[in-house]
Formats: sequence, C-alpha cells, structure tokens
Amino acid sequence: MTTETKLPFETEHVRSFSEEMGEPAWLTEFRLNALTRVEELPLPKVDKTKIAKWNFTQFDRHIVKSEDYSSLNELPSEVKTLIELNETNNNLYIQRNNRPTYLSVSDELKENGVIFVDIFTAAREHGELLQKYLMHDGVKVDEHKLTALHAALYNGGVFLYIPKNVVISQPIQAVFVHDNQEANLFNHVLVVAEDNSSVTYVENYVSTMDQAAGVFNIVSEIIAGTNAKVQYGAVDNIAKGVTSYINRRGITNRDSRIEWALGLMNNGDSIYENTTNLIGDGSYGDTKMVTVGHGEQTQNFTTKIIHHGKNTEGYILKHGVTKDSATSIFNGIGKIEHGASKSNAQQESRVLMLSEKARGDANPILLIDEDDVIAGHAASVGRVDPVQLYYLMSRGIPKKEAERLIIHGFLAPVVNELPIDGVKKQLVELIERKVK
Repeated sequence: MTTETKLPFETEHVRSFSEEMGEPAWLTEFRLNALTRVEELPLPKVDKTKIAKWNFTQFDRHIVKSEDYSSLNELPSEVKTLIELNETNNNLYIQRNNRPTYLSVSDELKENGVIFVDIFTAAREHGELLQKYLMHDGVKVDEHKLTALHAALYNGGVFLYIPKNVVISQPIQAVFVHDNQEANLFNHVLVVAEDNSSVTYVENYVSTMDQAAGVFNIVSEIIAGTNAKVQYGAVDNIAKGVTSYINRRGITNRDSRIEWALGLMNNGDSIYENTTNLIGDGSYGDTKMVTVGHGEQTQNFTTKIIHHGKNTEGYILKHGVTKDSATSIFNGIGKIEHGASKSNAQQESRVLMLSEKARGDANPILLIDEDDVIAGHAASVGRVDPVQLYYLMSRGIPKKEAERLIIHGFLAPVVNELPIDGVKKQLVELIERKVK
C-alpha cells in the first residue's frame, strides 16, 4: 500500500534543472523516469520506527545560491579543524550547501588517471563512467519512495574513480558544509575502485548552525573491483530540525575489501541504512559505527552485510549512547545466501543509556541459507556499569568525570578507526559536547 505524495517539484523543474547543470540527455531522462516512480512507491520499511509522518518530501528550495570561498582561510572554524591547512599534496573537495566551492587534486593522482570531481562535472566530462555505475549495482532507483526521489532531485555530491592497479596512500577528503537554513541536500557520492586499487575516502557533513528546517537525502555507493580495497570514513553532524535519510552501500568483487568507520552524530530525526553486498568469493566487509542520541531525537540504524560469494567475511560493530529522551534503534542483519559456503558473519551491537527516559534497542538478526558457515552475534542494552564507575571513583575521580571516561572507552573501538586525525578529533569533541 502506498500513500499519496505531493511532490515538491514537477517535471519541468527537473528537466530545466538538469539542462542548467549541463547534464547529458540520458541523465535528464534518468531523473524524469525516477520522478514518475516517486508517487507510486512506498516509504522504506524501517523496523521498530514509525516514519509515516516524518517529512521526507516537502520543502521549498531545491537549490540555494552560495558564494565560493576565496581561500581556505575563509572556511568556518568548524571546517578548519577537519582539514590540514598546511599540508601539501592535499586531495580535498569542499561543497557549500549545493555549490562546489573548492577542489584540490594532487599531480600524482592526476598522472595516475584518478578522477575526483563534483557530481555535476562528472556528468559533463565523464558521462560514460557515471552512466555505467550510477544507481546500477548499488542503490536502485525503484527500491522505495526515497531512493526514487533522490535519483530525480540529487543536487550535490562527488565522483571518485581509481583506475586499475593504482594505490593511493593519502586519504581523499570531502567536506559538505551546511550553513543556510533553507538548504535541502540530496547528495550522491559514488566511489569506484577498479581491480587491484586501494583508497581511503573520508567525508564530513557539517552544519554551522544549531537549528534548521529541511530535508537531507544522502546516498553513497562504493564499488570495489577484484582485489581492491576501500576504506570509507564519515562523520555526520547535521543540525537539529533536519530530517535525514542516509543510505550508504558497498559492492565487493572477488578478494576485495570495504571497511566502514562511521560517526553518526546528527541532531535531528534520522534514518540510516548501511549495506555491504559481498558478491565476489573471498571478499570482506567490516562496518564500525558510533552514535550519540540526545534531546528528543529518534534515530534508526539498519546495518546489513549480505554474503553472496564463498569464503566471505562480514563484521558489524555498533556502539551507541542515548541520553535525555532520545531513541536509538540498532537493527543488525548478517545474511548468508545459499551457495556462500565457508562464510563468516559476525555482529555486535551495544547501547548505553544515560538517563531514565532514553531508549535504546539492539536487534541482531542472522539469516543463514547455507550449512558450512560460521555466524554469531552479541547485543546489549544497559546503563553505565556501576562496578566500573565505583572503581574509578574509588581512585579519586569525580562521578561525572568517571562517567565521561567510561563513555569514551565504550565508543573508542569506532573512533580510533577514523583515518584522519582532524576528523577523529572532531568526533571526539562532538561526543564530548553531547554527553556532558
């Protein structure tokens, strides 16, 4: 059953927007076809969270006009802390609301054929590559209402392409700055690592205001070729009042690896989907996620690793803290398909509640359709361990400081995985602000 949706923009707007961006005809048609699907498709099925009354589709502005930064010194302080301003050979993209405002790509990457551009430049200059991968093997247009709406209206994002046998030693970073209360972000991130390549990609979503009203619909697709390795780090810090749908998905080929390290620190109601499809034999997926919920926000996190190939390994580790009246739902799914023999699916979800009205829920699920496999899960929901608290206080540490230390230790397994020191520092500071 579907509910009638009044679309924020009509066919002519989508067509004119695509033409204004200089997109090829195939992409204009791609958008228009997706738009026709929005009304008839249902919202995504989100276990244990009612989202029927959440606003995912009603907003006034598709694009807001933003000025370029004349130099990195003009960046907000919240952004400066994330990047190495004095580093040379920095591979960095900065987007201000919907506008690409800064791009730096090293000569080494250019010489090796690496493509790192905003998503609109990708359509104009690398259309054949974009058409090959855009919402093709990863997130599909017709999965549900929000994926179709995303395909029709995406208005920002990046394309990162690593050719065969190219190993990138330095992280590549994208920072998406949200500093306009009327901005609505439909970001699409597409990372393609060809055979025997390796890359670390890190992104940050940063709201420079505490409160806003809008809709964020973010999709990331990671394609890892044979024997390729992709490390994907992210810290999301989007303002209170913004309703967010964030879908990050990875596809592995034979002997490839995708590793996620996610700091999900949004301040508004959010739905997260993170799925890794282990297609090729011998491939590997690892998801580490940390979150802090506060105020009255509701967050739902669904993490899946689906084993299709033989001898595949999948690991999920999620740690979350809730306080005030916040609700955090952790849905973890390890699925081993028939034929994926000798695979290993493991998951662990832990939720720490800091106040009486906070709610945490950990729901581990194993779906096994093959005999010769290993699978396991662990889950816990509880309050600060009184034994740990007593031990620290017995050493002269005040109760509040002892709680803080326990919380940081509880979240450390994910925090420590982020590959850029500035990003790691930002996540620690966000945790500090939210739990005090």
